[in-house]
Amino acid sequence: MSGIVITRVGPLTTLQDAGRPGFLAQGVSASGPMDRGAFERAGGWLGGAGATGIEFTAGIGFVVEDGPLAMAADGGDYALTVNGELVAWPARLVLKAGDEVEVRPGAWGNWGYLRFGQEIDVPAVLGSRATNSIAGLGRMLKAGDRLAFREEAPRRAAPHPRPVTPGEGPIRVIWGLHADTFAGAVRERFVSETFHVSARMDRMGTRLEDRGGVFRDQRVLSLVSDAIVPGDIQILGDGTPIVLMRDHQPTGGYPRIATVATADLDRFAQLRPGSAVRFEPVTLKHALDKRP
Repeated sequence: MSGIVITRVGPLTTLQDAGRPGFLAQGVSASGPMDRGAFERAGGWLGGAGATGIEFTAGIGFVVEDGPLAMAADGGDYALTVNGELVAWPARLVLKAGDEVEVRPGAWGNWGYLRFGQEIDVPAVLGSRATNSIAGLGRMLKAGDRLAFREEAPRRAAPHPRPVTPGEGPIRVIWGLHADTFAGAVRERFVSETFHVSARMDRMGTRLEDRGGVFRDQRVLSLVSDAIVPGDIQILGDGTPIVLMRDHQPTGGYPRIATVATADLDRFAQLRPGSAVRFEPVTLKHALDKRP
């Protein structure tokens, strides 16, 4: 049986799979990877991977305890070394016992992924191995953790890994459930002003800096709490916009002016603190037609 021992982790390093949809009524969001496209690409480079992978932010290091172990990596821009030798990113390789792997942040992006040719041997909870720290399902990985692997995943021919550059332009949104509670002038400024990604970001949400004061004078609205979806842009009581992400709370009582289109949510998740971001309203049909 293959296995690895983690020697170094950054914050928010977790196990993720496709998530556990269907439990929002019980207070559990689906979770899953912050950049679903990168997670799926990493599995694709292997031509078939275990359903569970490692999601990391500021990098990760580990030693292969037993091998061989097929691995692929993708996500933002990272520097990958094996036994001190640089490997092109994104990557596909076969590791052997004793190999020392290091991944460190590169020029862009917040989230990276490691997928393996075998399934990580951890128990499923509610049909998924995805970590959801908000709901208390799983935990952050830490140095010293050992991950064992079990049966090989079915494999097929796969393309050679190739870099995917981040998209540019505004983040597309559809108007939200409470858009009409904001004055027309506020809605116009929401799509004409530039916001900035703040350092206050995690798997639950990303706060934006409203340097133009779009919501500075927004009065506090008391709303009946209702269901949240990933990408909802909620305006907090102090006027701070927050884009809710994969580990969002099940319901919210603050007004939601818009929702990021699924096609752009991965790109938004990879925007680093300080990045400028603008929003472009589109129709629901346009948002559905523009999936990556």
